[in-house]
Amino acid sequence: MSAVSVAAWLLSAVAFAAINNGGHCYSMLHGSNGKSANSIDESSTRSGPYFDHSTSKNVTVLAGQTTYLNCRVKNLGNQTMALQVSWLRHRDTHLLAVGRYMYTNDQRFRVIHNAKGDNWMLQIKYAQLRDSGSYECQVSTATPISHIIHLNVVKPKAEILGAPDLYINRGSTINLTCIVWQTPEPPDYIFWNHKDAIINYDSTRGGVSVVTEKGESTTSFLLLQEAKPSDSGQYTCNPSNADPKSITVHVLNGEYPAAMQHGGQAKQPRLYSLLLCLCLLLY
Repeated sequence: MSAVSVAAWLLSAVAFAAINNGGHCYSMLHGSNGKSANSIDESSTRSGPYFDHSTSKNVTVLAGQTTYLNCRVKNLGNQTMALQVSWLRHRDTHLLAVGRYMYTNDQRFRVIHNAKGDNWMLQIKYAQLRDSGSYECQVSTATPISHIIHLNVVKPKAEILGAPDLYINRGSTINLTCIVWQTPEPPDYIFWNHKDAIINYDSTRGGVSVVTEKGESTTSFLLLQEAKPSDSGQYTCNPSNADPKSITVHVLNGEYPAAMQHGGQAKQPRLYSLLLCLCLLLY
């Protein structure tokens, strides 16, 4: 065989090997169905229990409501008899439950678990402000694994700007502003009362309107045009999810004194004058 023939044969062998190796690499990277190896479900690479963090999130709840802390444990399989899922409260390092057995006398706490499911749910009825804090879901593997969930129990607060008293001239517009905050959701409604009676916006008085803006905090504006002495009295803001707040409105017939503008501070100059006179007499 000539040198040229040998060289040609070697080149053909190298090309054939390169094609086969290229196909093998492609197959390794993409699999027989053409998908990338990186697209393999991460859960299939796990050999032991792990937490599904997407469903085990922190919780904010209104005081008095029932709340649920989710702890979803994947790959627990048939090991539920050997491995236990426990709930601990960090505030007092108190063991609340092991499996479905409760280790607390507080009847508000209960573990909910479906024998065929992978979710171990801690139920807390009538959540109280003191229930706020961290709760730990733990699996008793050889080296215990745990996931911490934070519970925030809030009680909405309301405030009327300018309280406790508002002085206004007759004929002016009464503008009362009630703000409700520290709530995961806006109140369903806000009622306004005048002297313990719900304000009727369609009353014969006329000129009464309410504007409510909802958001991270909810603001309700009560407007009364052409204020009259009969509009004087206590006004109360009643949110559906917070304690009521009140303000006393004083409608005056004429110009009101500076003492009313400044909450009584205008009386101070008179007091200073009396003290000055006393000092002069003693001198």
